Amino acid sequence: MSFVRVLFYFMSFIAIVSALYAASTKNLVRSIFVFFVTLFALAGLYVLALADFVAVTQVVIYVGGILVLIIFAFMLSGKETLNVIQQQKGKFFSMAKLPAILLAALFFIVMINVVLKADADNLGWVKDSIATNNTITPNAVMIDNIGVNLMTRYLLPFEAISILLLMALVGAAHLSRKEAKI
Repeated sequence: MSFVRVLFYFMSFIAIVSALYAASTKNLVRSIFVFFVTLFALAGLYVLALADFVAVTQVVIYVGGILVLIIFAFMLSGKETLNVIQQQKGKFFSMAKLPAILLAALFFIVMINVVLKADADNLGWVKDSIATNNTITPNAVMIDNIGVNLMTRYLLPFEAISILLLMALVGAAHLSRKEAKI
């Protein structure tokens, strides 16, 4: 087993375990900081996939932007609100959560089915790119035309990400706003 494969499994394990812990824990502070670990593990997976720009974007936008907004929203929210959230009784599995659990299980089954039936080595576009030598090598310069592509070919996804960041900013400001007492 190669070193890159070991790193991939290690980063994948960290990302999956930390994401599950962040979603299942009742302690909001731990959940936020474990989400931080999840985002860094995803950035590590992007580096292993030779997507350096995506990894840097992951760290700058999600870790540096959205996660900081979440931390500020947590810090500025009232103590009463946090106590209500943490005092909510609820088991991990309950009848109220049954539809969400069934939907998640169905999605997981579909995802496993797609992965098992994909046969990535025999995809047509993979064979064509190997035949035409249109592959990315680790020593290739990855950021030559990023600015041109962002403003021409990828303008719509770029603007969608900016709207996502704006929504996160507005959401963090709304959560951190103090409610007027009557």
